[in-house]
Amino acid sequence: MPYSKNCIICKGSNPQKYCNRNFCPLISKSKIYDNVREGIQKNSFSGNAPAPFIGRHNYPNVNVGILSTTYEDESSWEYDFPKHWAQSNYDEEKIMGFRTGLVNSRMQSGVKSKNEKIVELAQDVAMALVAPEIEISLQKAPSFSFSLDTYSAPTGPVADMKSAEITSNIKTSPKIERVIDDTDLKAGLAMNNLYEKKFDENTISKILSVGSIGIGSRRKLVPTRWSITATDDILCKKLITGIKSNDLVNEYMMYSGDYMGNYYYIMFLPSNWSFELYETYASNASFNQTGMSQYTTDYENYNGRKDYAAECTGGYYAVRLPVAEKLKQLKRQAGVLIFRFITDEYAMPLGVWVCRETARRALKGKPLCFDSKEQMLDYAKKVAKIKFGYDVDEFIKKSRLLKEIRAQSRLNKWM
Repeated sequence: MPYSKNCIICKGSNPQKYCNRNFCPLISKSKIYDNVREGIQKNSFSGNAPAPFIGRHNYPNVNVGILSTTYEDESSWEYDFPKHWAQSNYDEEKIMGFRTGLVNSRMQSGVKSKNEKIVELAQDVAMALVAPEIEISLQKAPSFSFSLDTYSAPTGPVADMKSAEITSNIKTSPKIERVIDDTDLKAGLAMNNLYEKKFDENTISKILSVGSIGIGSRRKLVPTRWSITATDDILCKKLITGIKSNDLVNEYMMYSGDYMGNYYYIMFLPSNWSFELYETYASNASFNQTGMSQYTTDYENYNGRKDYAAECTGGYYAVRLPVAEKLKQLKRQAGVLIFRFITDEYAMPLGVWVCRETARRALKGKPLCFDSKEQMLDYAKKVAKIKFGYDVDEFIKKSRLLKEIRAQSRLNKWM
């Protein structure tokens, strides 16, 4: 998109673009909000609702929102479909267009003592296979700020809801209806039941967030941000349990892939299950003003984690899930070491789905195979230095996974 005087940073005067972005999010947002304003007449509109959104501020009294277009749109299913975005190779501007074009019309509710009107509406939207048609009346015009979150996809204008009504039939699946109707089924079992029936994690996290699954008396609303990571974690833990009974991978393998400026190098080592992630901004990225090697890292050994991955946060769980899926497919277990490099191609956070889908993209490719751990790590060093201007020696020296594998090797000599 050409830059213009509307950009408050460069005011259209710098053809080289001070921020190095492929598009200007400020201009893009302005155009989208103009379209939203046009779609709202006297604080009411008819559109399609592809998703609910449960806020986390002021928990346990939270905002329950319905994300909807301001006009009826047969392609509204695309507005909340991360897996499709990645498979279609959509860029940031297109995804921002989808997400900021949705109005978040909301009411407040307690997570347990629920405002039945808005919660039932959110539950209907969450279970629908096709975004239902909806009529919404607002207390006042939406506020035109939008939320960027490293966990969930962006949301657009926010407004307090006066009333809403679904005006089309809800198309759902009997498989979803069965787990919702089973009030004796624990939430984790319900989620894995749906996952095994090929429902994706986005659908499952929406159903969890609106309090539609779990033991009847324990069902409650879960903020969208939390439900995304909970879904990644719960689904992955069951996969890991199965992986641990598999034989080890029989060679050193490196998978690599990228999407929107996020580059992943996923290394499988012949070892019992363990997992370690390093995330860093490329040293040659324009926004890395320090010129220093800064990174976050989290790790788990064969016995798993007992606490939250506070350094890499939701991205840790989002990447671990496709890794476990791949090992299940290979019928193997491994020690898994991952390097993530974030470049200035990634202009703004779009949610942990980017991590999940980029890892899936990497793991679909053919791996590079090495004769030894040393060869694989030397290759990783060269790529990091040449492509990202980054020295990963510190990763390798401090890696708990590599230390554990070295210890296992020494013990094997005495067995």
